[in-house]
Amino acid sequence: MWKAGSRWTLLILGSLIGAGYASGQEIWQFFGIDSGLAILLFTLMFMLSTYVVLKISYEVRADHFVPVLERLVGPWLAKVYDVLIVLYLFTTTTVMIAGGGVTLEMYHVPFWVGIGAFCLFSFMIFFWDVKGLLSVNAFIIPILVAGLIYAFVFYYMNHDHMWRIDFGQQYNWPASIVFASLNILSVVAVLSSVGKEMKGLGEAKVASILSGLIFGVISYVYNEILVDISGSLSAEGIPLFTVLEGAPTSLFVFMTVVLCLAIYTTTAAGLFGLSSRMLSFVPLPRWLVVLIMLLLMAPLTSLGFADLIAFLYPIYSLLNLYLLVCLMLYPILSKKIFSHPKNYIDKIK
Repeated sequence: MWKAGSRWTLLILGSLIGAGYASGQEIWQFFGIDSGLAILLFTLMFMLSTYVVLKISYEVRADHFVPVLERLVGPWLAKVYDVLIVLYLFTTTTVMIAGGGVTLEMYHVPFWVGIGAFCLFSFMIFFWDVKGLLSVNAFIIPILVAGLIYAFVFYYMNHDHMWRIDFGQQYNWPASIVFASLNILSVVAVLSSVGKEMKGLGEAKVASILSGLIFGVISYVYNEILVDISGSLSAEGIPLFTVLEGAPTSLFVFMTVVLCLAIYTTTAAGLFGLSSRMLSFVPLPRWLVVLIMLLLMAPLTSLGFADLIAFLYPIYSLLNLYLLVCLMLYPILSKKIFSHPKNYIDKIK
């Protein structure tokens, strides 16, 4: 149970810790001053949402997200969210690949060479289907987490910083709802595809609690540091590099590698969720579906998706709020959520 739950934990973290999160930009955009309570509330909502998605996925033995959506929002709205998630995964994965190319350009690697490298490595892991993705995450995610922790330790060793928690100054708590809603699509898209791989609900409990704790603690510590250096942050800069100001060049290079790995794991998770949905339409091997999607995405990386994302993200956020509410209320509205799912499985069979 613990071993399997840890595998799903790595998959969850791989889908969420992208370049925006690892660089600190995402955390600073949503949290900042007076956000301790917001991060705590987000952590609790994230744990519950993750458990509900994994539980439903296990009950219906899902291999893509539509059966989970039908249980959560009903058949009609499930069709709306089906289109939304496919669009979300396709656009954000394309942006991730483009971001990888731009990142490598910093080291004088031609843009299209960087794009080709990200596509090649993303494609290769799917020769081994889900096992390939889990194996890569088992190797990369600990490096990501360790890299961020090392950056935090470096900062605290070189700065006088006191932990300050003023419960009377927690005005930013609504940010927890927005941040949770924006992460819901990734959770549903990726975790809905692993139901048939699970052996029991114990795995879901371990994965939801462990991933929530790791994500929540890293977010809180990262945010505290960013608040401490807020006067040095700029809109164009990468907050992580400001945290590492004064660090050896080798550490900057290592953290650049960490950012690339964050892009890579998010790209792989997006391709996994998207290919899982496409496999319900086409009788092809997963690796071939992934190859076709990458061939469609690669030319689009040069177009620039800033305007598209600026248009789509507010829509994602608004529509995700309803999905988040459904996830939060599911344990109350579904009397059998904490019962053994054998009856559901027998009905499906």
